[in-house]
Amino acid sequence: MNRRPRLLATAAVGATAALLLTACGGGDDESKGNDKIAGADTGEKTSASPSASAADSAGRPKIELPSDLTYTFEWPKTGDKQKDAVLADGEQSIKAVALAIANQNALDKGYLFYYEGEAAAATQKFIEAYVKAKARTTGTYRYYDAAVKVSGSDSASLVYCEDQGKAYDMYLKPKKIDKTAVTKNSYVLYNTQLRKNDKGVWVIEKLLSQRGSTKCQP
Repeated sequence: MNRRPRLLATAAVGATAALLLTACGGGDDESKGNDKIAGADTGEKTSASPSASAADSAGRPKIELPSDLTYTFEWPKTGDKQKDAVLADGEQSIKAVALAIANQNALDKGYLFYYEGEAAAATQKFIEAYVKAKARTTGTYRYYDAAVKVSGSDSASLVYCEDQGKAYDMYLKPKKIDKTAVTKNSYVLYNTQLRKNDKGVWVIEKLLSQRGSTKCQP
């Protein structure tokens, strides 16, 4: 799991699953592995992000984040219906975890709508660490260099980068923002495996990450 060295140092997460959201600026931890994850070098960047309807026929939850949390998705709009659906649900799944942390609820229905299996279990532990610490995230997250591969009608992968340089932990009582300097560990490479469920929603089953990836650094 990608984590801040202070707040989430004790969070237990399996080696095969990591989490979408962490507030990290200058963490000392660095994952070891190969930067070259299949599918990460395809697609063109645009400033526009595909978006999912807040409430549609699949019953997607409406996600409204605190005003101090900002998410920018510099993800490609491919023109392919399936790939753009993966990107849209991927975006909502990231925001859903942030909302669960803001709600201080490790069983929040929003993120459980988008996560299954080991990814759901690891995400729950991640959120629980914030609840235990009475903290949440604040600041700005940026997502870029996304690439999607769809296999058949119900399997896909989504690889992307995250910039956590302007995102931080905020302790609630007393209110205090834990700001850290930007380092190479502020940039994280993610590789998610998704399945299209019977509602037509792309849900995350597995999630791998590498902090400090050279692929994501400016």
